[in-house]
Amino acid sequence: MDVHAPRPPGDSGLVVRDLAVSYGPVLALRGVSLDVPRGSVVAVLGGNGAGKSTLLRAVSGTLRFHRGGITAGEVTFGGKRLSGATTSAVVAGGVVQVPEGRRIFARMTVEENLRAGALGAPGRRSAAKAKERVLTLFPVLAERAGQRAGLLSGGEQQMLAIGRALMARPRMLLLDEPTLGLAPMMASRIADTVREINAGGTTVLLVEQNAAMALSLASHAYVLEVGEVVLSGPAAELATSDEVRRRYLGIEDAPEAAAGARPVLARWST
Repeated sequence: MDVHAPRPPGDSGLVVRDLAVSYGPVLALRGVSLDVPRGSVVAVLGGNGAGKSTLLRAVSGTLRFHRGGITAGEVTFGGKRLSGATTSAVVAGGVVQVPEGRRIFARMTVEENLRAGALGAPGRRSAAKAKERVLTLFPVLAERAGQRAGLLSGGEQQMLAIGRALMARPRMLLLDEPTLGLAPMMASRIADTVREINAGGTTVLLVEQNAAMALSLASHAYVLEVGEVVLSGPAAELATSDEVRRRYLGIEDAPEAAAGARPVLARWST
C-alpha cells in the first residue's frame, strides 16, 4: 500500500495537492494530497484531531468561518480551482458539504429547510427534480414536511441535512461524520443511502470514524494522523491491514495483544 493516491488519466474529480491549512499559528494540515475520481466514494479515516473536518472545510470554502486558511497547496474540482473560492462559488461549482452535527435550521420546517438548500440550484425546474429525488430517498421527509426540523429524531435530522445538500444538485457531496451519534440500524440506513446517492452519479468524499462502514462504502481510503496522510490504498486492502484493523476496527492480533505491542502507522509515512 502507498501513501499516495492514484491519478486516473483524464479524470475530472477532486484533486488535492500538497495542501497546508492553519488556524492562526496552529498548522492543522501539512502536505496533504488526495484524489477523488469522478463517480467514486473515497473515505478519510483518522482519530479526533487528525484534520479530517479541516480537510472538508478546505474543499468547501468554509475555513474562513472557523478562522482558518489555506497556506499552501491547491484544491481543484473538474479542473477548476476551488482553493481560495467563496463557499457560494464552490456550491455553484457543484461541491456541497453536509457538516458534522447536521446543522439543520431547527426552527424552520422540513419544507423550508429543503427550499433553503435549493437556493443554489439553477432554476425552478431543477429544484423540483432535486426535491423529487430527495423525497424518493427519504420518504419520511414528505410525511414531516410541515414539522419543525428541531422536533425530528436524530436520524431524521441527518436525512434532512443530506436532503438539503442534495437540493443544490451537487456533482460532489462532502459528508462529515454522517452516522455520528446514530443507533446502528439508522447508521446502516444512512450508509445504504450514501450508496444510492453514489449510484445515481454523485461523487462522495466521506469523513467517518466508523471505519468499518466507511471502508465498506469506499473504493479508496486515506488515513490522516496529526494533519498528514500516513496511509492510503484501495479500501478493501486497508480493511485487511493489521494496522488499520487494530487502530480503527478494534481487532487485535492475539500474539501482539498478549505482548502489549503498540502498532505504529509511521512506518508507512513519507
